[in-house]
Amino acid sequence: NGLATWTISTDNAAGYTMNIRASGTPALQSGINSFANYVPAGGDPDFAFTTPAASSRFGFTPEGVDIVQRFKDNGAVCNAGSADATSACWVPLLTTPDTIATRTTANHPSGTPTTVRFRAESGASNVQPAGSYTATSTLTVIAL
Repeated sequence: NGLATWTISTDNAAGYTMNIRASGTPALQSGINSFANYVPAGGDPDFAFTTPAASSRFGFTPEGVDIVQRFKDNGAVCNAGSADATSACWVPLLTTPDTIATRTTANHPSGTPTTVRFRAESGASNVQPAGSYTATSTLTVIAL
């Protein structure tokens, strides 16, 4: 488990949008070894991070007041309600930009923090080769 937090401040009255993308696929690699990109069970993010016993997975979830609707939850289901449960609503980190937060107003000078949690997990019967695994991601913030 790991996380990073960015505080975005804009004086643009229309706000901003924040995207994240991986530099490679699968995102988490160590030489020829890797963790598979996370695979949600359906079209929406998974509320709980799950890994089949014979595999390994790597994914992320954003948290904060500006996260987009698909990462919000009702305490049990993602893309439902307006809550933001900690460590909930997991998706893969892909090479295509994924919008994770947006704001439609200025928030200068204090800004608004958004945290991205990352998780790598090896299933109970999986043997993940030892190594120094790295995932490089790019976060892009664009004024609207």
